[in-house]
Amino acid sequence: MKKLKRSARLVDMTQYLLNRPHILIPLTTFADRYGAAKSSISEDLAIIKEVFEDEGGGDLLTFAGATGGVRFIPKMTNKQALMYAQNLCAQLEQRDRILPGGYLYMSDLLGEPSLMNEAGKIFATAFAEKEIDCVMTVETKGIPLAYATGAQLNLPVVLVRRDHQVTEGSAVSINYVSGSHKSIHTMSLSRRALKNKSKVLIVDDFMKAGGTIQGMVDLLAEFDAEVAGVGVLVESGAIETEERLLHDYVSIAKLTAVDFKSKQILVSPGNYFE
Repeated sequence: MKKLKRSARLVDMTQYLLNRPHILIPLTTFADRYGAAKSSISEDLAIIKEVFEDEGGGDLLTFAGATGGVRFIPKMTNKQALMYAQNLCAQLEQRDRILPGGYLYMSDLLGEPSLMNEAGKIFATAFAEKEIDCVMTVETKGIPLAYATGAQLNLPVVLVRRDHQVTEGSAVSINYVSGSHKSIHTMSLSRRALKNKSKVLIVDDFMKAGGTIQGMVDLLAEFDAEVAGVGVLVESGAIETEERLLHDYVSIAKLTAVDFKSKQILVSPGNYFE
């Protein structure tokens, strides 16, 4: 790369860090990239660190020593997260989202990259201190959220299938009980998709009683894997506590009421803000 002015170097360095979250980058990488002394690079990083912290964009951690460097950890402040949640709640409360049976239409929101990226950053903040090897979800609606979260944590995404696909090779399949309808369903995971003893962050777009997520928890047990955390975009508040199969999770929004006759929907920020 040609030698850049300091202002241009700061912009390029910031973009470089944003594109490589959770990766330890040696100072020599930047020194060689810009043809600059390590002392100048350190000064630049101090400026970037200050901006990240002041604006709530994340943490820039510095590691000393011959093998040291910097690592960018994406984070979102509570104020920013609450603003996001309130905006999400407002969109979910639109009257035309109610479907027959009291269901809520969410596919357009799940297909909006900017919304999912921000949700992924909230989960990345919530589980920043956890040791995680991969992000897991069940097909299909949770996939955009899982990839957004994986991108913020720089982790691979593992997809659980509703039906076994021949292209997945040998797989582990289990039956699980829907927490809300008490019906039996099947889910499967390719044996090649997950290493034994992995630490897994489960994310899903919607949770009623938690039967699907509990199914993923049970499936992970077949791989001797550990649940590092559970993140839910929207949870149903209509389920009684004793009926809920899962209690340890983080939710961004809570659907508290849906009235099909009056077309009224009530959504509030989730337990992440409690």
